[in-house]
Amino acid sequence: MGGNLGNPIALFDEVVAELCALPQAAGVRESPRFESAPVDATGPNYVNSVIELFWQGTPLDLLKTCMSLESIHGRVRSIKNAPRLIDLDVLLFGDSIIQSDELTVPHPRMHLRRFVLQPLLALSPDLEIPGLGRAALYLPSTLNQEVTPLNA
Repeated sequence: MGGNLGNPIALFDEVVAELCALPQAAGVRESPRFESAPVDATGPNYVNSVIELFWQGTPLDLLKTCMSLESIHGRVRSIKNAPRLIDLDVLLFGDSIIQSDELTVPHPRMHLRRFVLQPLLALSPDLEIPGLGRAALYLPSTLNQEVTPLNA
């Protein structure tokens, strides 16, 4: 989950509450939140976190739910990497490896982005990325990317 427009902290609180209320979602947990500079873009810094949940449905259903939440909260898709109110990506779906026109899991750049790895590892330090191995092994190569913990 990421955003760099409006009030990301308040919006994240709303989205987490909405996910908790979904009948398909159980055991919703959010990582600590972090601030990071935009990657391959300009604009204000982002707030990022990772949400873990047990989803009772298909990966595509989860993606559609994420996109619906983005839309409800004012996400407008314009140019690639444009500043945004909210961005909800499906990073992993259990041990699944999915490559379709709609969804790629694991997320193809997650192991290259410290703003993803740091919150992900805060939730699950021993996490294995299907097809790539231990997530923690990728963190050292991202240490040049500034990511700062937020005190919420």
